[in-house]
Amino acid sequence: MAHILVAGTGYVGLPLVARLRADGHRVTGLRRTPDDDGTDRLTADVTCPASLAGLPTDLDLVVSALSPSSRDAASYRQIFVDGTGNLLAALGDGRPPFIFVSSTRVYGADDGRRVDEFTPPDPACPLGEVLLGAEQQVLAAGPGTGVVRFSGIYGPGRTWLLDRVRRGDPVQVDPPAYTNRIHRDDCAGLLAHLASMALARDALPQMVLASDDDPAPMAEVTSWLAERLGVPRPPAAPHDPAAPRNKRCRSALLKDLGYRFQYPSYRDGYARMISRKEPRS
Repeated sequence: MAHILVAGTGYVGLPLVARLRADGHRVTGLRRTPDDDGTDRLTADVTCPASLAGLPTDLDLVVSALSPSSRDAASYRQIFVDGTGNLLAALGDGRPPFIFVSSTRVYGADDGRRVDEFTPPDPACPLGEVLLGAEQQVLAAGPGTGVVRFSGIYGPGRTWLLDRVRRGDPVQVDPPAYTNRIHRDDCAGLLAHLASMALARDALPQMVLASDDDPAPMAEVTSWLAERLGVPRPPAAPHDPAAPRNKRCRSALLKDLGYRFQYPSYRDGYARMISRKEPRS
């Protein structure tokens, strides 16, 4: 049994804790506010170095699944750059393997091209720039560090796309605007898989792009959802040849590492959400 610290027990961190505990590990969950989430809890704020003085000293692995309180560059920098730096410093020179959760925001492509771990990051927004800086900080900390770039995370409680289809919001059709996503349960599953690799002393990959097998045009996704929801297909937005097409994420390395998606397509994940009659957000 290993002792694992999950820094950030939120939307992805909490189901990760459950998976790791089911595998027999002792898990300490770090979060800013006290909460009865069923884990050994450490209440600490990564932006306040003094609060990290109580970190366990017998850790075998750390997974950083931090999330900011708001989506602006200052909040991102405070949590992902300053907070991650504080956490690494508090762990000290004897730091155990460290997995950092990042985002495909670091790719700025908007022409529909395919991207993977070998595509040079080129952030097109301040949030992506901050995340890239945080990634570089983690990897510069030395051996035993790895970064996972998740695409758009969806799953229970995240119904914005279903709500958009129900409202009949227009959708870009020509040129196609690609979407990339990964179900929350696959986020937790992959992180647990990487944790197992690290604990088995397998080489932790420095970079993993994690997105499902179906980077699809938004018009295709919303049309399928409309059919399943029994509502009219969303209308096409006015044609704009200069409209951004986003990117298509490719996760070949993830599968080479032995992970298999629980929800390989949006059809699998959203079908389950619809069958459970997810309430509108």
